[in-house]
Amino acid sequence: MRNAAFEDMGFKAYKAKRNFRQTAEPDPRVIKRSGENALLFVIQKHEATRLHYDFRLEMDGVLKSWAVPKGIPTKHGEKHLAIRVEDHPMEYADFEGTIAEGNYGAGTVMVWDTGTYEILGTGPATALREGKLHLRMFGKKLQGEWTLVRLKPLPGKRET
Repeated sequence: MRNAAFEDMGFKAYKAKRNFRQTAEPDPRVIKRSGENALLFVIQKHEATRLHYDFRLEMDGVLKSWAVPKGIPTKHGEKHLAIRVEDHPMEYADFEGTIAEGNYGAGTVMVWDTGTYEILGTGPATALREGKLHLRMFGKKLQGEWTLVRLKPLPGKRET
């Protein structure tokens, strides 16, 4: 079974959660880059209801995104939960600022790390669809290999 929440969320959910007259967050559009440019990753520190980090990978013209409540693991073998959230526009990669009170994600956002990444093994879209992204990141702070693995649903629950 496919996990649609893990795969393609598009911008419908992103737009539905935001009032662009009240937030400085970018209004989304898909950006297709040409050439063999390296793929971008960004990690944003987000002081919202609870402090967490947003991990974003450029893929198919958007930023595929995960909320990481306990921060990015930095030690080999360390595991942290990453919760798939809606795709974000590429313009969000350098977004920093305050999301006004009363808006989705209200609080401060700052770029914590940025760089490029490559998927080891299969291509990014295939790895995402299969639920295992083994990647190498070349960031300002983080450099090395990480793996995102989709968890199986709890007994009695179905994949969404």
